[in-house]
Amino acid sequence: MTQHQPQPQQFYLTAPSDCPYLENRSERKVFTHLVGSRAPELNDLLTQAGFRRSQNIAYRPACENCNACVSVRILAGEFKMTPSMRRVFKRNQDLVGFASKAEPSSEQYSLFHDYLNHRHHQGGMSEMSVLDYAMMIEDSHVNTQIVEYRLRGADSMITGKGEGPLIAAALTDVMGDGVSMVYSFFNPELADRSLGTYIILDHIMRCNALGLPHVYLGYWVNGSPKMHYKTRFTPQERLTANGWVRAGSAE
Repeated sequence: MTQHQPQPQQFYLTAPSDCPYLENRSERKVFTHLVGSRAPELNDLLTQAGFRRSQNIAYRPACENCNACVSVRILAGEFKMTPSMRRVFKRNQDLVGFASKAEPSSEQYSLFHDYLNHRHHQGGMSEMSVLDYAMMIEDSHVNTQIVEYRLRGADSMITGKGEGPLIAAALTDVMGDGVSMVYSFFNPELADRSLGTYIILDHIMRCNALGLPHVYLGYWVNGSPKMHYKTRFTPQERLTANGWVRAGSAE
């Protein structure tokens, strides 16, 4: 009987393009496809090695002469809120986050579109169509959820769901050693709620409820002001040439 050996995973390298985080620099990425029955296991391994998922692609920076992009993950079991985080968490106790299978909706897209127009109108995602958004949400071969945040309702204790319009949402992968926050967005007119911070705090609690150790935040980019917020969530580990190394304490 002929036995067929599994094909080795193929990796590819992109051409250089302008860096979206640091001026006057270019970026390259190494990427591979996440498809088939092995996709969840492969996603776990690659995420632990500093890759990020976008649809059915896993990628990581492979820039020449630059290592500013550093993978970071929160040690969820040891995390303690700072006083300002406690205020944010308390301010949003009228919200309920409900996790379900990652399926797109027109309400999600409308919120996503408003968020990009206010926060990232010059970014590469700003021209995403409804179809592009749907692919971002549902084109996944791993355990992916969409967490929708709405105001707490009269039946929320029973249903676990909020009521009213969608206020925020997070696309999240659940892995063997934690949760990976793929992308989150929220109502940009509710700046006083600090919803970006709240969503991360909520995911730390979800991670602890699952008994998993890590919340993966993607890349912290040294020198990029818009990535500085990730340093506030400690204790955290950063991926170095020597593996995952514990970073310093919160300011």
